[in-house]
Amino acid sequence: MSYLDKYLEFLIEKVTEVKETQRDNIKAAADLVAESCKSGGRFYVFGSGHSHMVAEDIYIRAGGLAYVKAILPPELMLHQMPNKSTYLERLEGYSEAILSLYHIDDKDTLMVISNSGRNNVPVEMCLAAKKAGTKVIALTSLKHAGSSPSRHKSGKRIHEIADVVIDNVAEAGDAGFYMDGFETPLGPTSDFTGTAIAQAIIISVIENLISNGIEPPVFRSSNVDGADEYNNAVFNKFYGYVK
Repeated sequence: MSYLDKYLEFLIEKVTEVKETQRDNIKAAADLVAESCKSGGRFYVFGSGHSHMVAEDIYIRAGGLAYVKAILPPELMLHQMPNKSTYLERLEGYSEAILSLYHIDDKDTLMVISNSGRNNVPVEMCLAAKKAGTKVIALTSLKHAGSSPSRHKSGKRIHEIADVVIDNVAEAGDAGFYMDGFETPLGPTSDFTGTAIAQAIIISVIENLISNGIEPPVFRSSNVDGADEYNNAVFNKFYGYVK
């Protein structure tokens, strides 16, 4: 079997592991989000480095729920300069300043995405949200978190703060696919399983809303004719003001 086929099988095994071990946690997270939607709150999502891609994947896209608001400060992404987000993620006091811009409260739910769950920014994001009464979901690798101490002065990692914890089943260090004769692991999976988990949360939230007689505001593809007017109405209703 080629390594191409082996890697695709590796990915299938990871998603299967998510399905078999994290279904109840995904459902619990979706229930929190659905309650936020029903009460007029929002589903905030945050991740730095590569984790921001999971947050961005469920934000204002075809099939996406309009209650989602992604927290995506560019300095914590990867496009500005290599390693910049890595260094900034370890700063103290950064998260509370970022989160204050969004005015989150007890009607909201926040999902913090971090494979290691150990750095100051994601840890403080969870702590600041809890202080505001916001429900917190941690999407993390428990294998990594279990093998690395927190870098935050509290000694906590995000899974030790959150109301609901979802394991992305990634290996410690994320990359976990090996080739014979090559020592360095390849094929990181946290964004692959993380995106699947995030989209599964959205599907479950929408199912919850529909079952309660609520029509969920869901974006259509802007590349399908006739979608612009619909999407603009949804956007103006849910993003036309600062909450």
